Amino acid sequence: MRAISGLWRWRRNPLRRTTDLVESWVALVALLLVLVAAPVVGALVGSAAQDALQRAAREQRHTRYVVTATVVKELNRLTPDPDPEISTGRELRHRVAADWTAPDGTRQHGPVTTTLKSPHPGDHFPVWTDRHGNLAMRPLDPATATTHAVLAGLGTALLTAGAVEGIRRLIVWRLVRRRYAHWDRAWERAGPDWGRTGTGS
Repeated sequence: MRAISGLWRWRRNPLRRTTDLVESWVALVALLLVLVAAPVVGALVGSAAQDALQRAAREQRHTRYVVTATVVKELNRLTPDPDPEISTGRELRHRVAADWTAPDGTRQHGPVTTTLKSPHPGDHFPVWTDRHGNLAMRPLDPATATTHAVLAGLGTALLTAGAVEGIRRLIVWRLVRRRYAHWDRAWERAGPDWGRTGTGS
Protein backbone atom coordinates (compact mmCIF):
# COMPACT_ATOMS: atom_id res chain seq x y z
CA MET A 1 0.00 0.00 0.00
CA ARG A 2 2.91 2.36 0.61
CA ALA A 3 3.95 1.79 -2.99
CA ILE A 4 0.56 3.13 -4.08
CA SER A 5 0.80 6.12 -1.74
CA GLY A 6 4.09 7.04 -3.41
CA LEU A 7 2.30 7.75 -6.66
CA TRP A 8 1.18 11.20 -5.42
CA ARG A 9 4.63 12.44 -6.38
CA TRP A 10 3.63 12.28 -10.06
CA ARG A 11 1.64 15.49 -9.57
CA ARG A 12 3.24 18.68 -10.83
CA ASN A 13 4.43 20.69 -7.88
CA PRO A 14 7.14 23.35 -7.63
CA LEU A 15 8.27 21.78 -4.36
CA ARG A 16 8.70 18.33 -5.91
CA ARG A 17 12.28 17.16 -5.68
CA THR A 18 14.12 14.79 -8.03
CA THR A 19 14.13 12.16 -5.31
CA ASP A 20 10.34 12.46 -5.09
CA LEU A 21 10.05 11.66 -8.79
CA VAL A 22 12.48 8.76 -8.49
CA GLU A 23 10.49 7.44 -5.54
CA SER A 24 7.29 7.59 -7.57
CA TRP A 25 8.92 5.60 -10.39
CA VAL A 26 10.14 3.03 -7.88
CA ALA A 27 6.63 2.79 -6.42
CA LEU A 28 5.10 2.26 -9.87
CA VAL A 29 7.62 -0.39 -10.91
CA ALA A 30 7.22 -2.19 -7.56
CA LEU A 31 3.44 -2.15 -7.92
CA LEU A 32 3.61 -3.60 -11.42
CA LEU A 33 6.05 -6.29 -10.31
CA VAL A 34 3.84 -7.28 -7.36
CA LEU A 35 0.69 -7.37 -9.50
CA VAL A 36 2.18 -9.03 -12.58
CA ALA A 37 5.60 -10.57 -12.06
CA ALA A 38 4.92 -12.23 -8.69
CA PRO A 39 1.83 -14.16 -9.92
CA VAL A 40 3.62 -15.17 -13.12
CA VAL A 41 6.67 -16.45 -11.22
CA GLY A 42 4.38 -18.27 -8.78
CA ALA A 43 2.45 -19.88 -11.63
CA LEU A 44 5.66 -21.01 -13.35
CA VAL A 45 7.07 -22.50 -10.15
CA GLY A 46 3.73 -24.13 -9.30
CA SER A 47 3.50 -25.63 -12.79
CA ALA A 48 7.05 -26.97 -12.62
CA ALA A 49 6.39 -28.40 -9.14
CA GLN A 50 3.15 -29.97 -10.36
CA ASP A 51 4.93 -31.71 -13.25
CA ALA A 52 7.75 -32.96 -11.01
CA LEU A 53 5.45 -34.14 -8.20
CA GLN A 54 3.00 -35.87 -10.55
CA ARG A 55 5.90 -37.59 -12.29
CA ALA A 56 7.24 -38.71 -8.90
CA ALA A 57 3.77 -39.91 -7.88
CA ARG A 58 3.43 -41.96 -11.08
CA GLU A 59 6.88 -43.46 -10.57
CA GLN A 60 6.07 -44.34 -6.96
CA ARG A 61 2.79 -45.98 -7.97
CA HIS A 62 4.68 -48.19 -10.44
CA THR A 63 7.49 -49.14 -8.05
CA ARG A 64 5.65 -49.55 -4.74
CA TYR A 65 3.24 -52.28 -3.84
CA VAL A 66 0.82 -52.92 -1.03
CA VAL A 67 1.19 -56.38 0.52
CA THR A 68 -0.38 -58.08 3.52
CA ALA A 69 1.77 -58.45 6.61
CA THR A 70 1.07 -60.82 9.51
CA VAL A 71 1.78 -59.82 13.10
CA VAL A 72 4.25 -62.08 14.86
CA LYS A 73 4.40 -60.16 18.12
CA GLU A 74 3.92 -56.64 19.42
CA LEU A 75 7.13 -54.80 20.21
CA ASN A 76 5.85 -51.55 21.77
CA ARG A 77 3.28 -48.80 21.44
CA LEU A 78 4.42 -45.49 20.00
CA THR A 79 3.12 -42.01 20.61
CA PRO A 80 1.03 -40.48 17.83
CA ASP A 81 3.50 -39.84 15.00
CA PRO A 82 1.47 -40.43 11.89
CA ASP A 83 2.12 -39.74 8.25
CA PRO A 84 0.19 -36.45 7.82
CA GLU A 85 -0.86 -37.44 4.29
CA ILE A 86 -2.70 -40.59 5.32
CA SER A 87 -3.82 -40.02 8.89
CA THR A 88 -5.96 -37.69 10.94
CA GLY A 89 -3.30 -37.24 13.61
CA ARG A 90 -5.18 -39.10 16.37
CA GLU A 91 -4.07 -42.66 15.63
CA LEU A 92 -1.75 -44.53 17.95
CA ARG A 93 0.86 -46.48 16.06
CA HIS A 94 2.15 -49.81 17.30
CA ARG A 95 5.51 -51.32 16.45
CA VAL A 96 5.28 -55.03 15.74
CA ALA A 97 7.42 -57.81 14.37
CA ALA A 98 5.75 -59.03 11.20
CA ASP A 99 6.14 -61.37 8.24
CA TRP A 100 5.18 -60.54 4.66
CA THR A 101 5.78 -61.79 1.16
CA ALA A 102 7.42 -59.44 -1.34
CA PRO A 103 5.98 -58.97 -4.84
CA ASP A 104 8.93 -60.99 -6.19
CA GLY A 105 7.92 -63.91 -3.93
CA THR A 106 10.63 -63.63 -1.27
CA ARG A 107 9.66 -63.92 2.39
CA GLN A 108 10.46 -60.94 4.60
CA HIS A 109 10.50 -60.41 8.36
CA GLY A 110 11.13 -57.30 10.44
CA PRO A 111 9.76 -54.53 12.67
CA VAL A 112 6.85 -52.57 11.20
CA THR A 113 4.62 -49.79 12.49
CA THR A 114 0.89 -50.36 12.24
CA THR A 115 -2.29 -48.56 13.23
CA LEU A 116 -3.99 -51.76 14.46
CA LYS A 117 -5.73 -50.81 17.70
CA SER A 118 -4.70 -53.97 19.52
CA PRO A 119 -2.30 -56.07 17.46
CA HIS A 120 -2.17 -59.80 18.25
CA PRO A 121 -0.12 -62.55 16.62
CA GLY A 122 -1.81 -63.62 13.42
CA ASP A 123 -3.48 -60.28 12.71
CA HIS A 124 -3.12 -59.02 9.14
CA PHE A 125 -2.51 -55.44 7.99
CA PRO A 126 -1.32 -53.78 4.76
CA VAL A 127 2.21 -52.45 4.28
CA TRP A 128 3.87 -50.74 1.33
CA THR A 129 7.05 -52.25 -0.09
CA ASP A 130 9.23 -52.06 -3.16
CA ARG A 131 9.49 -54.98 -5.62
CA HIS A 132 11.98 -56.78 -3.37
CA GLY A 133 9.89 -56.45 -0.21
CA ASN A 134 11.77 -53.59 1.45
CA LEU A 135 9.42 -51.33 3.38
CA ALA A 136 8.56 -48.07 1.62
CA MET A 137 6.42 -45.02 2.19
CA ARG A 138 2.94 -44.93 0.72
CA PRO A 139 3.00 -43.52 -2.85
CA LEU A 140 2.29 -39.84 -3.17
CA ASP A 141 -1.37 -39.24 -3.90
CA PRO A 142 -2.08 -37.13 -7.04
CA ALA A 143 -4.35 -34.81 -5.08
CA THR A 144 -1.66 -34.34 -2.42
CA ALA A 145 0.91 -33.65 -5.14
CA THR A 146 -1.37 -30.98 -6.60
CA THR A 147 -1.83 -29.42 -3.15
CA HIS A 148 1.95 -29.28 -2.64
CA ALA A 149 2.39 -27.71 -6.08
CA VAL A 150 -0.24 -25.05 -5.37
CA LEU A 151 1.39 -24.25 -2.05
CA ALA A 152 4.79 -24.00 -3.75
CA GLY A 153 3.37 -21.59 -6.32
CA LEU A 154 1.64 -19.44 -3.70
CA GLY A 155 4.73 -19.41 -1.51
CA THR A 156 6.93 -18.38 -4.43
CA ALA A 157 4.52 -15.59 -5.41
CA LEU A 158 4.47 -14.29 -1.83
CA LEU A 159 8.26 -14.48 -1.55
CA THR A 160 8.63 -12.63 -4.85
CA ALA A 161 6.24 -9.91 -3.73
CA GLY A 162 8.08 -9.66 -0.40
CA ALA A 163 11.43 -9.39 -2.18
CA VAL A 164 10.10 -6.62 -4.44
CA GLU A 165 8.74 -4.72 -1.45
CA GLY A 166 12.02 -5.19 0.42
CA ILE A 167 14.01 -3.82 -2.53
CA ARG A 168 11.58 -0.88 -2.84
CA ARG A 169 12.00 -0.06 0.85
CA LEU A 170 15.79 -0.25 0.52
CA ILE A 171 15.77 2.14 -2.43
CA VAL A 172 13.44 4.56 -0.63
CA TRP A 173 15.66 4.39 2.46
CA ARG A 174 18.68 5.32 0.33
CA LEU A 175 16.73 8.19 -1.26
CA VAL A 176 15.70 9.51 2.15
CA ARG A 177 19.32 9.39 3.36
CA ARG A 178 20.39 11.27 0.25
CA ARG A 179 17.65 13.82 0.84
CA TYR A 180 18.79 14.35 4.44
CA ALA A 181 22.39 14.74 3.25
CA HIS A 182 21.26 17.49 0.87
CA TRP A 183 19.44 19.22 3.70
CA ASP A 184 22.53 19.02 5.91
CA ARG A 185 24.64 20.65 3.19
CA ALA A 186 22.00 23.36 2.73
CA TRP A 187 22.02 24.11 6.47
CA GLU A 188 25.81 24.30 6.43
CA ARG A 189 25.70 26.82 3.57
CA ALA A 190 23.14 28.91 5.48
CA GLY A 191 25.74 29.38 8.18
CA PRO A 192 25.35 30.65 11.72
CA ASP A 193 23.40 33.74 10.58
CA TRP A 194 20.30 31.75 9.66
CA GLY A 195 17.21 33.51 10.93
CA ARG A 196 19.02 36.76 11.83
CA THR A 197 17.96 38.73 8.76
CA GLY A 198 16.65 42.17 9.76
CA THR A 199 17.76 41.91 13.37
CA GLY A 200 20.52 44.49 12.87
CA SER A 201 23.28 42.14 13.93
